Amino acid sequence: MSLWHVVILAIVQGLTELLPVSSSAHVVVAEKLLGLNPSSPPMTLLLVMLHTGTMFAVIVYFWKQWRSTYFESVAAFKTFAGLVVLATLLTGLVGEAIIKIIEKTAFRGAPHAEIEELFRHLELIAPALAAAGILILVAGIHDRRSPAGQTNDLSTKQASIIGTVQGLCLPFRGFSRSGATISAGMLAGAAKARAEAFSFALAVVLTPPVVARETMRLVRAEHITRTASLASAAFPSLLGAVFAFLAGLLALKWLSRWLEHGQWHLFGIYCLAAAAFVGYLHYLGY
Repeated sequence: MSLWHVVILAIVQGLTELLPVSSSAHVVVAEKLLGLNPSSPPMTLLLVMLHTGTMFAVIVYFWKQWRSTYFESVAAFKTFAGLVVLATLLTGLVGEAIIKIIEKTAFRGAPHAEIEELFRHLELIAPALAAAGILILVAGIHDRRSPAGQTNDLSTKQASIIGTVQGLCLPFRGFSRSGATISAGMLAGAAKARAEAFSFALAVVLTPPVVARETMRLVRAEHITRTASLASAAFPSLLGAVFAFLAGLLALKWLSRWLEHGQWHLFGIYCLAAAAFVGYLHYLGY
């Protein structure tokens, strides 16, 4: 993997992170087109570090909004923190349960099998994109028909639904985390802007443990196979995080505004089109 590969993947990640179109699926497809193996430990670490870079871009961009919404008072922060902890716990429980089930069934009898081995399979990414597209379409139609029924404050039930849906997204590349969680919040009656802010706040909380998990996976791979090198993977991953941060900041300045004034269902249509394209790439042998 050359540094140019890292820069290209970082730009792809930064430009697609905010939109509900699965940035990780775009990065995986880009890796396949560049002839890279998305399931290898160094590549999955790079993908997570790219998310880390855009996570910091999200923090910088949304900080004023979060400060005025969630940190305006002690009571507001306690409510927000409670909802985040609840949603994150549900994410971990649901996500890890699905991951373990897949690893125990799909890779039965295979030594050292991990969920990341599925990341290179475009035939799995395509239906995940399609599923996300359908969910976004349904939420968009619901939003247009009953915007008055949405609430500005998140309830415990809405946060629980968002956290549970986020857990469903963890094992599957293509099932857009932001698209699914924001759509779930909208369908549960939350305002899109509030669901969006909460979704990205959850992403900030979720990213550090995911980075730690992938780092430990790389260390285990180096110990088992002696083919992965933490030192050699660390520098490209850190460089990718920096470029993803810069690309994310540039994209956020206009993508967020377009997102808020656009029509949500259009992202569903895009995901369905992307699913068809990914399926075609699989047909071509990628």
